[in-house]
Amino acid sequence: MKRSIMHIKTIATLAIFLSGFGYAMAEPVLSPDMAVREEIYPFATQTLSDEQFLTGTSGKAEQIGGILSLPQGKGPFPAVVLMHGSSGVGANIEPWVRQLNGKGIATFTIDSLTGRGYKQLGDKQAALGRLNYIADIYGALDILAHHSSIDPKRIGLLGFSRGGQAALYASMTRFNNLWNKSGARFATYVPFYPNCVSVYKDDDKLEAGPVRIFHGGADDYNPAGVCEDYTQRLKKAGVDIEMTVYPEGEHGFDVPTLFGKSLQSKTAQTARNCKIREAENGILMNLDTSAPFTYEDQCVVLGPHVGGNAAAAEAAYSAVLAHFVKTFELN
Repeated sequence: MKRSIMHIKTIATLAIFLSGFGYAMAEPVLSPDMAVREEIYPFATQTLSDEQFLTGTSGKAEQIGGILSLPQGKGPFPAVVLMHGSSGVGANIEPWVRQLNGKGIATFTIDSLTGRGYKQLGDKQAALGRLNYIADIYGALDILAHHSSIDPKRIGLLGFSRGGQAALYASMTRFNNLWNKSGARFATYVPFYPNCVSVYKDDDKLEAGPVRIFHGGADDYNPAGVCEDYTQRLKKAGVDIEMTVYPEGEHGFDVPTLFGKSLQSKTAQTARNCKIREAENGILMNLDTSAPFTYEDQCVVLGPHVGGNAAAAEAAYSAVLAHFVKTFELN
């Protein structure tokens, strides 16, 4: 009895001691959205100009990395590849990882910049081809498609900004035929606030997986209107595509560290005013100048805004998670 009383006193004293350092003993350490395991993968890819990507020409060999987060439960699991934007892996990625893991969905977060020696591309968009992320995405798909804990028929793609553009055009059958060597195809494509100003050959011929675009009506980085036009064009071609626009949402509306803020990225480049079309031999032409597009063109401007919107983010979380649950046929 004395030992039991002493033991209880010791536990009580320890709890009081730890509470003084901000530890709450009553709160569970394990939560349903916590990954049970994380695996870090370096993988081979290439640095490609848009011309090289569009013509299927080899570029510079590179090695980048990604983190696979496995959820609690028993696999094989469905999975979602997450593709960041020009700023790299930012504050919006972890909330998506945790929520997807909480639904029993594994995630693979790509880091396309660090391995190439970049921290961000906002003020130097020409440093990496706009379509290069797609090659990285297919590399991640190859890892997942051959992983014993992943169901290769239930892999989705979720991308943001530049990564949203990649998530959108990774759905093109032509690009899959050129660069996707995984033997698998994505079950669905979910781009967030992508750039849709470029018109590519056969960009209305997509893989079977549904496309669901989420955008902000107040986005002056990648305006939503151009993507709405593209969505309507694809619908007429029979593509399973839908677009949701949150009227108050700015670029990066799901970034929690930006909630309630609207910040001007004074040095960031945006091609929002450009009209670009693929011509012969993979050359992207500026339709206003009838010359190859460059980031020195007058249509490229500086100073777009980024801003978070909690209401839009919560609505997007709900819609996207429901879409993945339905697509992956989860309970």
